[in-house]
Amino acid sequence: MADIGYGRAFAGFYDRLFPRDGSAERTAETLAAWHPGGRTLELGVGTGRVAVPLARLTGEVVGVDSSPEMLERLRAAVEESGVSVTPVHGDIRVYDDGSRYGLVYCVCATLSLVVDPAAQRAAVARAAAHLAPGGALVVETHNPGVVHVLHDGRARTSFFVPYPEPGTGLQTYSTLLPERNLWHTSHLWHEGGGVRVGTEITRLTTPEDVDAYAADAGLVPVSRHGDWSGAPFVVDESPVHISRYVRAEDRGERP
Repeated sequence: MADIGYGRAFAGFYDRLFPRDGSAERTAETLAAWHPGGRTLELGVGTGRVAVPLARLTGEVVGVDSSPEMLERLRAAVEESGVSVTPVHGDIRVYDDGSRYGLVYCVCATLSLVVDPAAQRAAVARAAAHLAPGGALVVETHNPGVVHVLHDGRARTSFFVPYPEPGTGLQTYSTLLPERNLWHTSHLWHEGGGVRVGTEITRLTTPEDVDAYAADAGLVPVSRHGDWSGAPFVVDESPVHISRYVRAEDRGERP
């Protein structure tokens, strides 16, 4: 997507939002298990939370992001870790480097930050166009079913998630905008007696939406899970949906 200011709002505390509990490593391990070989492309690489551990397992990852602030932090992480991750400033809806990849992935609700359905379709089409023969596309985003359960019929709600460190936690003010199928969240990160604020608007993107985009791009589904440990997807319970696709011809199916 074009730079929407996400990095300016979140880069300073983005990595703190994800506890160092091994979740990024579990994501990387699952992606590595699904990797058929060859190069890897991440769409929406951010600070490299997933790309850095994945590169340790599979080799080079090319990471595309629209945020200069996020990419700056990624470059620092690459320099510190010494892994082979190549940061690229680009728009995932139109990005084309002329290369083909064994694995293309778009995780952590990046696709839902593209709030126009036609633009989401374009992003998936571009992702599919980068697949090498036998390659796989993986898409993860939040589950609209759980968002609606969280709101319990209300347009607005709020919640607080405490973190292990004293005085640290995430406070979120959440608003549903059903006329456009959007989810508006303002996050207040409390740490060290101070508060930092980041706001985002995402599209409530269903598994069926992603399936339709993939089908339009000539892809067919392989698997769907509700977390990176391999749990089955449950409509009103799973926090995310994780979908894996391959080209129809790689499954011996007609597009």
